[in-house]
Amino acid sequence: MSLTGRVIVSFGLIALVGFAFLLNPVLDRVERQYLEATEEPMVDVAEILAALLSNQNPQSSLVPEYWIQGMAAVENRQLHAKIYNLVKEKVLMDFYITDAAGRVVYDSGGLATVGSDYSKYNDVYRTLRGEYGARATKMDEKDTASTVMFVGAPIFNEDEIVGMISVYKPQRSMLSFVIETKRWLVLLSALALGLVILLGWLLSRWVTRPLSDLTDYAAAVAKGERPPAPKLPGHHLRVLGETTEAMREALENRKYVESYVQSMTHEMKSPVAGIRGAAELLYEDLPAEKRIQFLGNIESETFRLQNLIDQLLALASLESRSELGTPTDISLSSLARQIVKQHEPSLLEKELEIEFLDTENDTVRGESFLIETAISNLLQNAIDFSHSGGSIRIEITADKDEVSLTITDDGTGIPSYALNRIFDRFYSLPRPGQERKSSGLGLCFVRESVALHGGTLTIRNRSSQTGTQATIRLPRKRR
Repeated sequence: MSLTGRVIVSFGLIALVGFAFLLNPVLDRVERQYLEATEEPMVDVAEILAALLSNQNPQSSLVPEYWIQGMAAVENRQLHAKIYNLVKEKVLMDFYITDAAGRVVYDSGGLATVGSDYSKYNDVYRTLRGEYGARATKMDEKDTASTVMFVGAPIFNEDEIVGMISVYKPQRSMLSFVIETKRWLVLLSALALGLVILLGWLLSRWVTRPLSDLTDYAAAVAKGERPPAPKLPGHHLRVLGETTEAMREALENRKYVESYVQSMTHEMKSPVAGIRGAAELLYEDLPAEKRIQFLGNIESETFRLQNLIDQLLALASLESRSELGTPTDISLSSLARQIVKQHEPSLLEKELEIEFLDTENDTVRGESFLIETAISNLLQNAIDFSHSGGSIRIEITADKDEVSLTITDDGTGIPSYALNRIFDRFYSLPRPGQERKSSGLGLCFVRESVALHGGTLTIRNRSSQTGTQATIRLPRKRR
């Protein structure tokens, strides 16, 4: 599992446990809160009704006849009360009345039987003793929703308690409120949990993005690429990035030196051996023409060594750079035409024709010397590998993002075994019709120059014809 995934899962589990720990007591409290909110107005109703029944004629009944008639009328009333999402269509609160001994003398809801002794119930027992009396009783032990709440109030005749009235209401009538509230709490908790997880994901992305950039950077380095060091936020991540960059440079420099020493040693063996052999022969008594021949060999091999050293120094200097020096605006068309003029002697010698296709808005920004040298190397290769009397096409195109320069020849092409090695240092193919090879550093220089400008270099064989196609793509200068 990725680091981002682990952070999200951990964050989600913590949030889930936290919400579960908080939600359970809240849901339990919701039901109790509704019971408390229901009991409070029941106390008011019981006290009001008890006060209305108090201080009547001692000879009269505790329950006036008009009360009985009134409650019968209540049962027949048409009720349509919309309480938020609940539509109430009947009165769900009733009461029963007992005498001073606790015997039921009236019940508006038919729950109690007249004459039953209710003195043992808490609402009756405590109320007849002048205390607050209330109870909650299940009508069916197997049904938790069958509980009925009772609240009592004393009926006085002057200062004497002559009876009590108990208002009762089934909890089932409040169940819809409780269920709806719990449903909303669960829904809001789920939405809050989702929001917390989303914020956790955003936070994890914010935290792990620098690490992801550093990982991509390390992967690119492992592939042999030379990406720019990532800019990481925070002190510790910045130090980690700088340390990784320093480690890359140290390892790259070590590998760079080893590779250069090995390659340079191999390439210098041949000219050094030639110079040494010719020098040893010059100690002998040789004809004048032979001495001139061997001196010429020494001179050509010395020039070859000097050229090799100069190219190595130029390439080493270029590879050590991470940014352009003093870039200027460059028209690729103008620069390419100038380079073609420089190579006119070689073109005339091999009777090669140049086809030039350019475009407007071909301006790029960079170092003129590096781009000129890169194009010159590619054109020289096209000349070297073209057949006499052939043709070379230089085409420049541009789009909104980049300018491309393509050099196409109709020469021998690149052998399949060499396609993956053309950018290796000191690797070179013999020119057609001769055994001469180049230093094998030209294409390395071209690739490094193009990369320093933020561009790309591709070299491939033409698909339908013989020959090679080399393309340089450079970022276009914005107006």
